[in-house]
Parts: sequence; structure tokens; C-alpha cells
Amino acid sequence: MKIFSCDETRTALPFSRLIPALENMFNSDCSVPQRHIHAVGTNENPLTTLIMPAWSEAGLMGIKTVNIAPNNAKKSLPGLFSTYTLYDMATGEPVALVDGNEITSRRTAAASALAASFLARPNSSKLTLLGAGRVGGLIPYAYREVLPIDEVLVWDVNPLATERLIAQLNQDGIAARAATDLAQAVGWADVVSCATLSTEPLVKGDWLKPGSHLDLIGSFTPEMREADNSAIINASLFIDTPEALEKSGDLLQPLSTGALDPRSVIGTLEDLCRRKCRIRQSDREHTVFKAVGTALEDLAAASLVYQG
Repeated sequence: MKIFSCDETRTALPFSRLIPALENMFNSDCSVPQRHIHAVGTNENPLTTLIMPAWSEAGLMGIKTVNIAPNNAKKSLPGLFSTYTLYDMATGEPVALVDGNEITSRRTAAASALAASFLARPNSSKLTLLGAGRVGGLIPYAYREVLPIDEVLVWDVNPLATERLIAQLNQDGIAARAATDLAQAVGWADVVSCATLSTEPLVKGDWLKPGSHLDLIGSFTPEMREADNSAIINASLFIDTPEALEKSGDLLQPLSTGALDPRSVIGTLEDLCRRKCRIRQSDREHTVFKAVGTALEDLAAASLVYQG
């Protein structure tokens, strides 16, 4: 069995390769059962474990185990840890152990950028990023593969995380600065991307400027929210998979009150990739992409690492 370190996994997954690999996998025959979700922590130290399998016609099966600990920020630790095992479908033999944290963060950012390639205005150049963690820090790099992003505003509950990411982006030639006023930062942006673990809405629909694209990739439990109702119900809504309607508080909470009709969802990321639904129709249209992640994306990334 091959073992791929964090650095080896990262090197094998540049966004220039990963984004097309995701689109190809969404266009292939891939089986993705619903994930298992287990609350295994305590009220004082909540811990959620996800088990996410997938297999494809290419003959590989993968299983990712993810542990999410929201309180880790207080301990200066990432909020998510994961492992990924790849198997040969013909024999069941494990063929690779791949760094799950790198796969999760990079495929999440890549899927976000893939959706934006269909839903954001093609001339979008201003990005406001909420969340400067492992996933959020990759968003500007992924988006620059599909959009002409040249300015980034960064906001995070942790000012040190904001400063670190801004310094890294500027060092890499991406003009970045801190968002001192969240409402103004959201209203300034062509694209607003949220990669947080917030349980309260951070983005209000009234703040968004006409024609902007709102990307919500942080919330994955019923208790989590990154945007208020108006940001979602007054926009053209797209989701990564139908599971988003069952997992994310951004959708479940307005669904529970009748503020959101599930029939208002225009399409999934698979629909977009297969051209089975419409994309952005005008420069003034508000679009929203809500993602909770799918094991299909993990399998695409792990296969890319394994096959080289």
C-alpha cells in the first residue's frame, strides 16, 4: 500500500488539475451512498464523526473518516482531521493511504471554484472571504483558476488567522487586506465565499450587491448558519448534492419555517457539470451555491494522487 504524506498529497493536487478532475468525476458513473454521521463528543467538547464512502467505474473505492471538533480553535488546532483509504474494487485490497486533511480542504475549495465557474460573473475580480482557516485559505488560489480575482478582503473571528493569510496572499502576489467592516466588505465583492463553522448568520442578503455570487461551504450541520434567509431566498439557489437540503442549517432552518421551498433549487453541481440545468442568466442575478461536500470529490482527488 502506498502512503502519501501531507506534502505529497498537496503537490499532487494543484487546482489546475483538481478542478477539471472534479468536473470529470461529476460526469462519470460514481456511486455515493449517504454519509454516516455520528455525534461522539460531549456538550463541553463536541465531536462529530463522518464516514464517507464512494466508488467509481474506474475500479477504485475510497472511504474517508472525518472528525470535526469546533472547539479546537481554542486549542490552536484545526477544527477538522481526516484520513482517506483507497481500495482496489476487484480485490478489496487497500492500495493507498492519502492525507485526508489535504484532500478535504483542497477538494472543497476546488468544488467551490468549479461551481463559481458556472455561477459567478465571468469578469468577477473582487473576492471577500469569510474564514481564514485551512479551507478558506485555499479559496483565493482555487478561484484564480476560473475567475480574474485580483483583490481579496479577508475576515475571520481570529485576527491572527486573518493576518497570517493576508501576509501569505500578498507574498504570493494576490492583493489582500483585512475586512474591517463586514457589511461593506460583502457589498464590495463580486464573490463572497464563506468557509466558517459559524452557528449565526454572518452574511445578510441586504448587503450583497447586484450580480454577486455567494458561496457557502462552511455549514454542514442543522445548527450551522453562514447567511440569513434573505441572502438565500432572494437568489438563484444551487447546491452541491441533495444532501445539502438535509444537512445544512443554511437551508434546513428556512425550510422548517416555510421561508424556503425546496423546489426553488435550480440544480446540483452534477447538473451544472452535465449541463442539465441553467447557469447564470444575467449580470444582475444573485446566485448562491450551498455545499456540504460529497465523497465523489474525495474519490476524484484521491484517485488523482494515486494515479499521478
